[in-house]
Amino acid sequence: MRRFLGSLRGQLVLLIIGALMLAQAISLWLFVDERGLAVRAALGAEAAGRAANVARLIEEAPLELQASILRAADSPLVRFDVTSEPAVDHLDHVDRGSVEARMRALLGPKDNRPIRVELHEAEGTLMPMSHINADGTNMHLQMVPGGLLTLEMTVSVGLQDGRWLNVDTRFNRPPLQWPLVSTLSFGITAALLLVAAIWFLLSRLTGPLRRVASAAESFGRGEAPGTLPAMGPREVRDLTVAFNDMQDRLTRHIADRTRVLAALGHDLRSPLTALRVHAEIVDDEDIRVSMISSIEEMQDMVERTLAFARGMATSEEAQTVDMRDFLEKLQQDMHGGFEIGDVGLIHVRLRPNAMRRALRNLIVNAQRYGGGATVSARGGTETVAIEILDSGPGIPQAEMERVFEPFFRLERSRSRNTGGTGLGLSIARTIARAHGGDVRLENRPEGGLIATLVLPRKGSDQS
Repeated sequence: MRRFLGSLRGQLVLLIIGALMLAQAISLWLFVDERGLAVRAALGAEAAGRAANVARLIEEAPLELQASILRAADSPLVRFDVTSEPAVDHLDHVDRGSVEARMRALLGPKDNRPIRVELHEAEGTLMPMSHINADGTNMHLQMVPGGLLTLEMTVSVGLQDGRWLNVDTRFNRPPLQWPLVSTLSFGITAALLLVAAIWFLLSRLTGPLRRVASAAESFGRGEAPGTLPAMGPREVRDLTVAFNDMQDRLTRHIADRTRVLAALGHDLRSPLTALRVHAEIVDDEDIRVSMISSIEEMQDMVERTLAFARGMATSEEAQTVDMRDFLEKLQQDMHGGFEIGDVGLIHVRLRPNAMRRALRNLIVNAQRYGGGATVSARGGTETVAIEILDSGPGIPQAEMERVFEPFFRLERSRSRNTGGTGLGLSIARTIARAHGGDVRLENRPEGGLIATLVLPRKGSDQS
């Protein structure tokens, strides 16, 4: 789950779903608010209409019938009464005059009688008016659900004889009628369709991105992933094309440099051979031996330079190998030149010939300068570390990185037997970095040196 949430696809899915849920919540809130306004407006208009009609009846009816008219107009939630003073004692309308406007429209444009309206929310259960008897109250409470928002409105209408018609009414906002099963089925269906559509669209985006990332990882380990197909949105296609171009340029650059060095080495062999022939006919033995030694050293340097260039080439196919078997075969090839220490069940992807060459250089250095070598390996979740330990004097801290420079030697003599040519560590690091890893050197506290060749484990069969 954490891996999905950390991916581009997962984050985009959550972002889109979250945005849609927020939009739906805002829409629902607006809908409920508008619905409440509509309900209040409808109920208020109905009460205004009844008040206007009763006011006209009271004014047109004889005095002895007015009480009967008021009783007939009453209901459990509406009460009509005629008094000498208005029940609403202020002129500020909290309903913004909508009820008054409705009543004046019914009474006629020439009617200018005073109309006062008071509307406010009430807490508690929607109770009937006090003039309803106990049986009517109980029946009303059984029919009307509780827990709803109750509104109370009082309207005072001036009559022609100076009296006031007071109308008290109560009503509440009806609940939203959403059946649970229908709502759940609609929500689940909409969510499934939405996720399927988003997943399809994001696959077109994240699929090519994953292929580019995998190809970049393989290319960083020295493998040739080949030309990737340009798929997905335009920006992703542009990225794929740019990666293909970069891969082609780097491959051509390395191949061209290797060919130049190979040609240079081939061209140098002929004059060196000629110099060797001329040196053989020199009469002075000391001069002849010195010249032949220098020519042989030059020939050796040319061969090792070509070997260094081949170490940067990436033509060999990578394979997944068992590290213990790999080290045992290397030990046999070197005729038992080192000891194998602790090596667990580790599988790693590498180019076998190039890696044998890198490890051989590190082991030969340990044998030459440290009196022997012990090779062990340990695997982590991200990397595999191959360690070559010796018991020699180590390397000064200031020279730890300089020893990786081509032709740099700590041993200052010109003898190839004691100091080599100074390319062994350079070749080993070049091969390790071509695999996406590296070579590090560190002095051991108990004495000696430890050379660690680190390889990435991504793309390997981890055990």
